[in-house]
Amino acid sequence: MPEGDSIHRTAERLRVLEGEVLSVESPNPRAAALGVAPRLDGRRLERVEAVGKNLLLSFEGGVVLRSHLRMKGRWQVRSADTEPGGRPWLVLRGRTRQAVLWHGPVLELHRGRPASVVPRLGPDIMADPIDLETMVARLRAVEQSREIGEAILDQRLVAGIGNMWRSEALFLARSSPWRSVGELSDGALRHVLQTAAAAMREGRRDRFVYRRSGLPCRQCNTRIESSRQGDAARTAYWCPACQAGTELATA
Repeated sequence: MPEGDSIHRTAERLRVLEGEVLSVESPNPRAAALGVAPRLDGRRLERVEAVGKNLLLSFEGGVVLRSHLRMKGRWQVRSADTEPGGRPWLVLRGRTRQAVLWHGPVLELHRGRPASVVPRLGPDIMADPIDLETMVARLRAVEQSREIGEAILDQRLVAGIGNMWRSEALFLARSSPWRSVGELSDGALRHVLQTAAAAMREGRRDRFVYRRSGLPCRQCNTRIESSRQGDAARTAYWCPACQAGTELATA
């Protein structure tokens, strides 16, 4: 699933269409049934922004398109005179460029301000400046026995972190995914969040733990472990030697 950093990069690419009156179509029958294209066709795109894992496209007249890519969705930007081929979910065509959405499982139209479209989300991990104090306050407001590796995936607490950056950030912060939120000081929580934000902005390609279960740690040679975590059963990856407190995983 695309995480906050890739969604922000996608938003940056789509901003090439800001200020243009767009021709909009939905070649995919499932997308056409949503009725999005007719309501956007001929409107001016005023703003593109990323909020957590959501793309919000604001059109004139107070219409906001919310796009969430989930596992397989992707936006491409290409020349306006290039035929996209196949049956994309949505095509936004300007004078010289077009944005094409493939496998877009979530397309919603809203009226009002973009902030009202995703009101339940926590502060965006990619925001500049990052709102650490609100994030920490939200983490303190939940059950303190909740494991940190599961808590930072909760988009209501912190928006934008997915499974890959959860694993990588906790490794870089030297914190076990299995430690409870209550075990961590406010300073330790800030360190985890700042580490996640910095790593996501850097966009590091070499992974320390994510999807490396059974392989040696790149820093200490200990075997990387993995296990399902939380109600959603997302797979956590960690190094037992580098990340303090990992003994809690089997306690």
